[in-house]
Amino acid sequence: MITSGIVTVMVSDLPRSVRFYTETLGLALGIHVPGWAEVKTPEGFTIGLHPQGEHTAEAGARGAISVGLGVDSVDDAMATLRDRGVSFRGEPIVSPPVKLAFFGDPDGNDLYLCEQLGDGAPGPEGA
Repeated sequence: MITSGIVTVMVSDLPRSVRFYTETLGLALGIHVPGWAEVKTPEGFTIGLHPQGEHTAEAGARGAISVGLGVDSVDDAMATLRDRGVSFRGEPIVSPPVKLAFFGDPDGNDLYLCEQLGDGAPGPEGA
């Protein structure tokens, strides 16, 4: 039935957001055309970046969206991202079977890192 999906994030400045998601977070740039961009994880999770406009949600509206990014080590990923200028919202939260760390993109959209702590633990989609 459903064979794929995408999370769309409304952004206020598309070029700035493309730089953040590719250069800061290290995601691969897929499609990039006027008014739309897609970035992807190595496993194929896709995030669509869409400029906010008259008929779209406001960029950065808290709680409207949360994008989880799976990592092997939250602590290692946090250290790398801090070196790239990312500020985290508090310390990581350990809630077996996952460890989570919360931050935002340049528009304040909620993002989080998710480390699986054991075999068969859910990834970001199950956190």
